[in-house]
Amino acid sequence: MKTFTRLAIFASLIFICSATFAQKKDSVIQLYGVVMTADSLRAIPAASIVVVGKGRGTITNGYGVFSIAVLKGDKITFGSVGFKEKTISIPTNLTENQYSVIQLLVDDTVYLPATIIKAKPTREQFERDFASSRIEDDAYEIARQNTEEGKMRALLATLPADGREAVNFQFRQQATKLYYAGQIPPQNIFNPLAWAEFIKAWKRGDFKKKK
Repeated sequence: MKTFTRLAIFASLIFICSATFAQKKDSVIQLYGVVMTADSLRAIPAASIVVVGKGRGTITNGYGVFSIAVLKGDKITFGSVGFKEKTISIPTNLTENQYSVIQLLVDDTVYLPATIIKAKPTREQFERDFASSRIEDDAYEIARQNTEEGKMRALLATLPADGREAVNFQFRQQATKLYYAGQIPPQNIFNPLAWAEFIKAWKRGDFKKKK
């Protein structure tokens, strides 16, 4: 009894699969035709024919002719550079397994902005305009100006120290105090390097009275 039941289930599955396959096979349609321009009925070579949502398609040959296998109910998009796309649907009530179309594509008009043509300037006008035109600084020039020594000194003299700089200065003061604990710290008046830095600062004008 169990063997008979299994055979019946197996036979039912084979019947269902066969019916589904037959139905699927019956829905396959051979789509063919030609793609042409709507105004002059000129064949469009290399036009794309894409089955929407299926990720497959084909292109027309040099005479605008194409052929592709599709299913009933599929949506087909025709397109080419310079033409508006056109989408059609394959009828679901076809009795034959072939379907032919003559697809006409309309030119895709693109309006460009107006172009104003002016007279060529003279050499004197070109030199004057070129010399008076100001070119914006690029990122490299801005970085160079921000890292310039004079600007850095001006920023150091005017901007207050932030928290990190203040803490580092305090730590350096404490380290110097602990380093020279129990002895006389050296005097920079006898340090030639300190004198060299003093002379450089004096030449730069760091000690001039600021207005």
